Amino acid sequence: MIVPASFSRKLFNVINYSLLLSLAFACVLPLIHVLAISFSSNAAATAGLVKLWPVDFTTQSYHYVLSTGKFTNAFGISVKRVVLGTIVNMIMTILTAYPLAKESSSFRPRTWYAWFFVLTILFSGGLIPWYMIIRATGLLDSIWALIIPGAVPVFSVILLLNFFRGIPRELEEAAFIDGAGHLSTLIRVIVPLSVPALATIMLLTVVGHWNSWFDGLILMNSPNHYPLQSYLQTVVIQKDFTSLGEEELKNLKLISDRTIKAAEIFLGALPVLLVYPFLQKYFMKGIVLGSVKE
Repeated sequence: MIVPASFSRKLFNVINYSLLLSLAFACVLPLIHVLAISFSSNAAATAGLVKLWPVDFTTQSYHYVLSTGKFTNAFGISVKRVVLGTIVNMIMTILTAYPLAKESSSFRPRTWYAWFFVLTILFSGGLIPWYMIIRATGLLDSIWALIIPGAVPVFSVILLLNFFRGIPRELEEAAFIDGAGHLSTLIRVIVPLSVPALATIMLLTVVGHWNSWFDGLILMNSPNHYPLQSYLQTVVIQKDFTSLGEEELKNLKLISDRTIKAAEIFLGALPVLLVYPFLQKYFMKGIVLGSVKE
């Protein structure tokens, strides 16, 4: 029998949904505004006539951004960084979280290692020693300088080891009885059951690598090696037209600096907007529900 909702419950749902829709709309508005500017004409964008809909629709800004080569080069470097960085981060996170999720009786140094990783969150050597170590290892001005220093994300390790602890030990013990070792158990039992947690951590890793700009500025000696966000920081925020050719200067007569910035910002945010919906479905999924039967 379904009990009808009371008036107070209905009122709460209306207020709750209205508030959430308002917050969602407030988050989407800036992106819609940037998109509208990127498709607007030079005169409309310069005059400030564009709100939430393009004025004098044109795609000149996107043609300019994609034809210069600098944006596409930085975009490719960011894609390479995200792919390599995500693979390295996920492998290191899984391999680190698995032993730390064990009981002290199974892995005696577990507590010491756990405190060692936690202390790296609370204390650091500072920016200068960090830079000197990367320079001494010969990683400067290479893609690995953006990946190896953060190969073990401690926050993700803590999230994953707590998730591993929630997996029933009976599953792991059954694998051991069948002759599986730790690595085989991790790959064939633990990892498949941890897809929601791994998907969440993967999304955090992808967004972290994609949005990171500061390390690219200080670790890359050449602007040609900047990832996308570092490029946007230096070129979009402080636009420099001195290096443009004659043909590019002619194109600028048809488009404004504002529409170029809007196009580059939107294209920079587009990959994350496309990836997020595919990983979101794992956030609220249960994993071990019903995996152990009485």
